[in-house]
Amino acid sequence: MIPATQQFVDVKDVKDGVIRLKRGGFRRVLAVSGINFDLKSEEEREIILRSYQAFLNTLDFSVQFFIHSRKVNVSSYLRQIEERRAEEENELLKIQIEDYMNFIRSFVEENPIVTKSFFVVVPYDAAAFASPTKGFMNIFRPSPTKAKTDERIEDQKALLQLEARVDEVSSGLQGIGLHAHPLDDDEIAELFYNLYNPELIEKEGFAIAGPNTNDTN
Repeated sequence: MIPATQQFVDVKDVKDGVIRLKRGGFRRVLAVSGINFDLKSEEEREIILRSYQAFLNTLDFSVQFFIHSRKVNVSSYLRQIEERRAEEENELLKIQIEDYMNFIRSFVEENPIVTKSFFVVVPYDAAAFASPTKGFMNIFRPSPTKAKTDERIEDQKALLQLEARVDEVSSGLQGIGLHAHPLDDDEIAELFYNLYNPELIEKEGFAIAGPNTNDTN
């Protein structure tokens, strides 16, 4: 029997935009807008790079940046054009629409269009609990009910620390001119699906969660 993909993913659950790991850590994922460096002057580029370096130097915890690239699926767009062609009564316009569709198909085949989405992963790993004591000292261990309560309290503290880090990262990125958007549960599920099923995404044309990454500011 082939193991399910979930067995290889270090995710216990996702709730309120927070990813809880099987090993006890917490993560939040921020979708980040992009900056078109080519449209910036040399002075503006220097300012952005210095601001980015200053932002990283202010963090006392690690963050992970990653880029998700995929080919654009134009099937849905071509279907809309085909519907428009079918409704058109002018034969000359029908021919022009058909020529346009053929041009789009050939262009995409020769020059695949790739979109990029930018993300930041903000972590918080609470201190590991001490391993259970065996033998006589076992009698001094807290009851399961109290242990469960203590765990919930620790989780709440960890989530507060995580949110403080998210605010710090969002504020720092905003200072560079980047907008950061924390993903919710559905967006996280969609992102994981996109990452683990790239071929299906290209065929079916699923949307990537996050802000517009074609920012030209």
